[in-house]
Amino acid sequence: MAVQATGASRPRAAITVMWGGLALTIVATVYPLVDLGTTHVLADHVRATYPAYDSGEVDAAVTAYLAILSVVGVLGVLGWLGTMWAVRGRRAWAPWAASGVWLAAACLALTGLTVKDTSGEVGLAPPLAWLQVLPCVPGLVAVVLLWRRSR
Repeated sequence: MAVQATGASRPRAAITVMWGGLALTIVATVYPLVDLGTTHVLADHVRATYPAYDSGEVDAAVTAYLAILSVVGVLGVLGWLGTMWAVRGRRAWAPWAASGVWLAAACLALTGLTVKDTSGEVGLAPPLAWLQVLPCVPGLVAVVLLWRRSR
C-alpha cells in the first residue's frame, strides 16, 4: 500500500534531502583541501595540462583553484542553510529561493565541468568537477518536493 505524502510531510522530506545536500556540499568543499596533502588530483591535472609549469606555478594554480572552490563551497553551505531556514519557517517564497539556489549551483557545477582553460583542457580536474555536481542532485529533489507542496 502506497502512502500519499501530505502537504505537511513534504517540507520535512525536503529538509531531510537538504541535510544530505549540505553534507555533500561539505564533502565537495573539504575534499580538494584534503587532496592537496593526499592524492594530488588537482596538482597532477595542472601539471599534465601545463607541462612547462615549474612547481611554483603549479602550486599557485592549485592555490587559486582551492580558493575558488572554498568560496563556492561556503556559498553552497549558506545556500543550503538559508533555504532550510525558509522552508522550516514555511515562507511562501521558499520554493523560489530553492530554485534560484539550485540553478546557481547547477550553473557553477556545469562551468567547472566544461570550461576549458588556455591549455585547451578543462580547467578543473574532472574528478573534482564531478564532485561539485553531487550536491545538485539532492538540490533538484528538494526543489521538486517544494514545488509539489506549494501547488
